[in-house]
Amino acid sequence: MPNNENTDLVYGRGPVRELLRGERQVECLLLQKGLEGGVPAQLAAMAKNKGLPVKQIDAQGLDKLCGGANHQGVAAQVSAMRYAELDDIFRRAGDEPVLLVVADEIEDPHNLGAIIRTAEAAGAHGLIIPKRRSAGLSQTVVKTSAGATEPLPVARVPNLPTVIEDIKVRGVWVYGADAKGKNYQEVDFSGPAALVLGSEGRGLGRLVRERCDDLVSLPMHGKMTSLNVSVAAGILLYEIARTRNHNLPEAHY
Repeated sequence: MPNNENTDLVYGRGPVRELLRGERQVECLLLQKGLEGGVPAQLAAMAKNKGLPVKQIDAQGLDKLCGGANHQGVAAQVSAMRYAELDDIFRRAGDEPVLLVVADEIEDPHNLGAIIRTAEAAGAHGLIIPKRRSAGLSQTVVKTSAGATEPLPVARVPNLPTVIEDIKVRGVWVYGADAKGKNYQEVDFSGPAALVLGSEGRGLGRLVRERCDDLVSLPMHGKMTSLNVSVAAGILLYEIARTRNHNLPEAHY
């Protein structure tokens, strides 16, 4: 479900059609349930041709998202920031061993924003998210990141397993965060690396897990069996920074 932020939404059949014809980056198309054929079907086809997800939403939910405005059963969520390309991230690394963060279908925008903030602070060169079933660069993500979406490039890709294979060909070792992995303190993260973080509910997807070179875990000493994904990301990213002997500046909280 998209965020309830009117600044991220374009609504009405005409404005949404022009949006889909243009170059502005769109997160998803929202269609009111029960509308079939005609203009809604045309807009759905346009969105699918651009590789955008199309989500069905009931009339009450769409009314709430649009603040009671006349949306004509159609709205689109617009990206608050422009996405980068994978090559942009590798160029940003320069001569340093690249450090990537891959977010596998993390849907909570607050979690994604917190991960972006921590990734930038820990020296990551970029973050990769999938187009579908993932939070995008909404206003909530940008705000939660405390501005880290400006210096840290975020790439949005249609297929994470394929991209993981691509970055492995480029010499990157891919670590998946998983409860069945080895203790993170026993791992040497000094080379080019990608840290893959699973979704809040199910963790790493099967195809993503299968493409990881190694799985790493955080030992749990209490009664809880897992941590919030953004907390886990912070621990693992700063362990990677420590392993790489980064001279990190003093933190300010």
